[in-house]
Amino acid sequence: MPVHPIPPVYDENSRILILGSFPSVKSREMMFFYGHPQNRFWRVVSAIYAEPFPETVPERRAFLLRNHIAAWDVIASCDITGSSDSSIRNVTVNDLSPILKTAEIRAIFVNGKTAEKMYKKYTGPLIGRQAFVLPSTSPANAAWSIEKLIGAWSVIREYTEG
Repeated sequence: MPVHPIPPVYDENSRILILGSFPSVKSREMMFFYGHPQNRFWRVVSAIYAEPFPETVPERRAFLLRNHIAAWDVIASCDITGSSDSSIRNVTVNDLSPILKTAEIRAIFVNGKTAEKMYKKYTGPLIGRQAFVLPSTSPANAAWSIEKLIGAWSVIREYTEG
């Protein structure tokens, strides 16, 4: 059973929390979120904040913190086949309380339907907070073009400014 190897990214200035479901094989190898080259997360958020695409893990971590974004995943460990969200079984969830106690999180966003389902089932009832669902940046969500994703994800900006 894979255990989530990536620590959360946040600091006291984080204003939103973006949660995925569980890191892909590529992300686990890279030891950072959205590591698969076809995942559009970094292209989307760098466009929203009008910043250069962050290539390296240190650049990506700095990007998140500079823009007041905390990032983690709903699931701490699970049975999963490769990177297939549909194969996820035997879930244990991450404890979000360290992030919520440290930062003034104005909104929680989930990246895609699997993250939404897991959040609603496990995390939401524990912390009593609603999460906003954003369309998945995964390459499996081929129905959403990069332009449509940027449009939908632009909502995060209003929570991170000011």
